[in-house]
Amino acid sequence: MPPSDVRERKQARPATGPVKRLRLPAKLRNLELLLLLIACGINAAAVVLVQLGALGHVDLTLVYLGAGLSVLVIGMHIALRFVAPQADPFLLPIATVLTGIGIAEIYRIDIHYKDSGWDSAGVKQIVWAALAIACAIAVVMIIRNHRVLQRYTYIFGLAALVLLLLPMLPGIGREIYGARVWIGIGPFSFQPGEIAKLCLAVFFAGYLVQARDSLSMVGKKFLGIRFPRARDLGPLLIVWLMSMAVIVFQRDLGTGLLIFGLFLVMVYVATARISWVILGLLLIVGGAVVASQLLPYVNDRFANWLNPFAQKVYDEQGGSFQLVQGLFGLAHGGLIGTGLGQGQPWVTPVSQSDYIIASLGEELGLAGLFAIFALYLIFVARGLRIGFAGQDDFGKLLAVGLSFTLALQCFIVIGGVTRVIPLTGLTTPFLAAGGSSLVANWIIVGLLLRLSDTVRNQPRLVVS
Repeated sequence: MPPSDVRERKQARPATGPVKRLRLPAKLRNLELLLLLIACGINAAAVVLVQLGALGHVDLTLVYLGAGLSVLVIGMHIALRFVAPQADPFLLPIATVLTGIGIAEIYRIDIHYKDSGWDSAGVKQIVWAALAIACAIAVVMIIRNHRVLQRYTYIFGLAALVLLLLPMLPGIGREIYGARVWIGIGPFSFQPGEIAKLCLAVFFAGYLVQARDSLSMVGKKFLGIRFPRARDLGPLLIVWLMSMAVIVFQRDLGTGLLIFGLFLVMVYVATARISWVILGLLLIVGGAVVASQLLPYVNDRFANWLNPFAQKVYDEQGGSFQLVQGLFGLAHGGLIGTGLGQGQPWVTPVSQSDYIIASLGEELGLAGLFAIFALYLIFVARGLRIGFAGQDDFGKLLAVGLSFTLALQCFIVIGGVTRVIPLTGLTTPFLAAGGSSLVANWIIVGLLLRLSDTVRNQPRLVVS
């Protein structure tokens, strides 16, 4: 064979050796910018519609404040172009539009109470949103590699424990609506449990990477399912006891359920053993039965859930009045809603925080709620996609844990408002009034953006 033919054959051979990286930073960031502009436009239109519906005219003061938030999210977009050019393009716009819709509805309730100025809930929510976005920018800028967090696994675990215990300290601990989950220093109050759930996600991810082998490979089979050894049940029991302690001592059913559900899902993803889910569900059911019998406030929540329209429960102070009014509000909204600024969301107690879903359901209708739920679904799906696309176990567990935290919180809140499950008292992510929740959820956005950029930067073999 002539040497020239050999060279031609070598050149025609498929290239399987070199590692190629698929880079589409400009396309991703341009898509994100387009979606951000649409999100900011929706937020501005929501505020204007609220004013036209409730006041009959437009007051540009709140529009200008909202424009300041738009500048911040555009600034975060610019930062991503430099420090995380391959980050997911959907997370930031979704978080932006959900935050804006929440601000518009909170402002609408302020209008009814003639609450204006810097002390109004709507303006406070804007200030907290600005702080939350700044925290997300700091996360993206400072944490250049998520694997750094794994070094501090047990420090995050200790920090979570301290944060959960802070509301129990005399002097700074505050009890609001029967739950002792707040700390207050002067006029400022904060819910440390919101940040604790982020620390727990990092701690669970780091711990499960280290203990995965012993938790997944050893055990005895029963009915075709391999169950872990009794001595390996320690972590599950400890987290269950921690959750029960939050329910008993802080009277916070939602946070206790969120903590245990987060660990249960992460241990299942780490081990791929259905036995952990079975054991966890048995502990949840057992804990619910015991708590409903021994804790009066848990028993009341079950009674309100099972018989909300019973006259005895409805008339009782702190009974099912809130739940029933929320259901009436959702029914009043119908399919397309009354329109922003034209409903009566204030009839439901705490309509701007715990029951903001009912408020939005009344004014946006079932169609508007489905659009909001679709945004949550896309956000969680993108977060799970980031996790399962990752190649390092810590990043995979962390992304799944953070995404599931938001998904479970949505289910607990929305399920409680719509009477699918007993009401627990958590806040709807991004929408509800509350600075601590908003800061925590925007930190989740920053971490997922960092994780998504790392995943796309990982080398991938491409056979050409």
